[in-house]
Amino acid sequence: MLRLFPAALTTAAALWVATLIAAPYALTTDNPRVVSAAAFVYREAGFICHQRATRSFHLAGVQLPVCARCAGLYMSGAVAAMAAWIVSRRPAVPANTRRIVLLAAIPTAVSVIVEWIGILDPHNSGRFLCALPLGASAGWLFVQALRAEARSPAAP
Repeated sequence: MLRLFPAALTTAAALWVATLIAAPYALTTDNPRVVSAAAFVYREAGFICHQRATRSFHLAGVQLPVCARCAGLYMSGAVAAMAAWIVSRRPAVPANTRRIVLLAAIPTAVSVIVEWIGILDPHNSGRFLCALPLGASAGWLFVQALRAEARSPAAP
């Protein structure tokens, strides 16, 4: 079971990103079931994101279910998780994972702080780009760690 978890998690991350991109288009359809499913995605995403329209990308004239920063985290995390499967034949977890994640979080943290202080109000593309290193490092390291754990002799 543990051996399937990394693949299931990577698949779920990719499906979540696809759902975030599809949801705005789904809201524009005439199919009540599709619209209801999209509304569910927006409601659930609202538990993890502020969903401010001015801080979100729009597709088909409709706001994404998450803000630009969250979109950057999710998209880069999913891409990095998939890349961890494609690029790395032998999963290994670096000894300095905390340092990697902390360094990757700096652009996101700085962008949040300068917004809160009022020094700068970055455009959505800036929020998105600042989130990429954190999402990518977390996605890569998480999958590598899970794969390494699943390959260990003690794994069930």
